[in-house]
Amino acid sequence: MPSTAQELKDFLASADRVALVKVAGTKGSTPRETGAFMLVSPESIHGTIGGGQLEYMAIDKARQVLGSQTIHHGASEPGVTLDVPLGPEIGQCCGGRVEVSIRTVDDSIAGELLAAALREDESLPHLYIFGGGHVGKALAASAALLPVRVFVVETRAHELEGLPPGVEKKLTPMPESAVREAPAGSAFAVLTHDHALDFLIVAEALKRADAAYVGMIGSKTKKATFRSWFLKTAGGTETQFARLVSPIGGETVKDKRPSVIAALAVAEMMTALALHRAGSEVSAEAGG
Repeated sequence: MPSTAQELKDFLASADRVALVKVAGTKGSTPRETGAFMLVSPESIHGTIGGGQLEYMAIDKARQVLGSQTIHHGASEPGVTLDVPLGPEIGQCCGGRVEVSIRTVDDSIAGELLAAALREDESLPHLYIFGGGHVGKALAASAALLPVRVFVVETRAHELEGLPPGVEKKLTPMPESAVREAPAGSAFAVLTHDHALDFLIVAEALKRADAAYVGMIGSKTKKATFRSWFLKTAGGTETQFARLVSPIGGETVKDKRPSVIAALAVAEMMTALALHRAGSEVSAEAGG
């Protein structure tokens, strides 16, 4: 995923006048949660508060604010607040109610937004894709669009060519070392050109109790062969093996084209990452 902070910085630098449109409160069913925001300039927008008529109304009002207010150094002038029922009156049927605050962005607000974006970038979960072949590249392309930091790990330099912007490359003769160096809560997708190498990497990943996801491409036969090797030779346990997802993407859809496998696998991984993060937050709250 491209840097949230860099995209925000580029947007702010491209516009002389910007309004911050923020969801200040919600009741009932709403498109976005409290705290969601977008930025509006006279010519363009950055982000979203949920789309639809609510967003169009907010954009129009923000541009009215930009046209009528002057930004002073040190603090922006007071803005306005919209209290919008999401019903037939505006062509939406969510049924809830949204309070939207709109104010001009000064240096102080810009600094706060950039600091928050940097924190968001630093907290992104890590996804390690081992193998830059057809499926690996398709997986990287799909994951690069999402709020996750993507790494492709390869032993072959030429397979790291042609990766999407934002995807980080790791060329190493020992790809299993990337597993050991990964932060807690990472996801590992293993699909190299060599089954023996796959086994080595997966074994390393399964021994990390803090991994959010460990997946391996392959067939039922490959999984069974790995299990035998993992338990008899690699010192693994049945509990560790039970955490392996193989084949990645599941078996419901039989289409084996790389782009299809990638779409199914990325959905699977993002679900695992979200569940792991939620579980970690609950544990932290209980411990606190």
